[in-house]
Parts: sequence; C-alpha cells; structure tokens
Amino acid sequence: MNVPVKILMVDDEDDFRTPMAFWFKTKGYDVTTAENGEKALEAINANKPDIVFLDLNMPIMDGFETLKRIRNIDKHLPVIIISAYADPQKIKEMQPYEISGVFYKGSDFEEGLSLIETVLRTHKKLKK
Repeated sequence: MNVPVKILMVDDEDDFRTPMAFWFKTKGYDVTTAENGEKALEAINANKPDIVFLDLNMPIMDGFETLKRIRNIDKHLPVIIISAYADPQKIKEMQPYEISGVFYKGSDFEEGLSLIETVLRTHKKLKK
C-alpha cells in the first residue's frame, strides 16, 4: 500500500491556494492548506507534512518568519517558496534556512509537480 505524500499548501490568496491544492489532489497527493504562517505552524505540529509550499508575502506572519519557525520544528522538512515575484536578495537571505526550491505564481502547476518530484528524489525517505 502506497501512502500518499503529504503536502502543506500555505498561501493567503484563496484563488491561488484552492485550485493548486485541488490540482495536486488530482495527482494523488494528500493536501492540507493554511492561509497564513500561524495556521501553517499549527498544521505542521498537528500532522507533519512531507513537503511545504510556502508563500512569501502573507499577513500575520510572512513566509520568511514562518520558514525560520519551521526550522525550529524540523531542520530538514522540504520547503518550496511560492512567490509572485521573487526578490533575489530575499531568496539569498533564505538560503541558510535550506529552501528546496522556488515556485513562481503564474507558472504552470506542472512546474510545481516537477519541483515536488525533484524534492522527493533528493529526500530519499519520501516516496511517491
């Protein structure tokens, strides 16, 4: 029996989060969503995902602060940053926190799937 890979999709924009989560579900992934950093941390503590898609620009707690707190919980949990426009300086500042990739809003969801598959190969303990 294959256990589906658990994805946590964190984005404050429902019109992005919901369709992307649905699309991943149609590909066989187990997807949980959170609309901000605080809810993301609650979700990670309640039911640790295999991969996190994390928006950079969110109210309450931005993606960078959320990433720092995720690293306090789990140093190796794969985190893919979601951004409409990634500021290269901000991405560089995040590198010490071991991000697994960047998904640009406006990209085809297939690119997100490709990122997941790359991360799964990198983190051998995760199997699709």
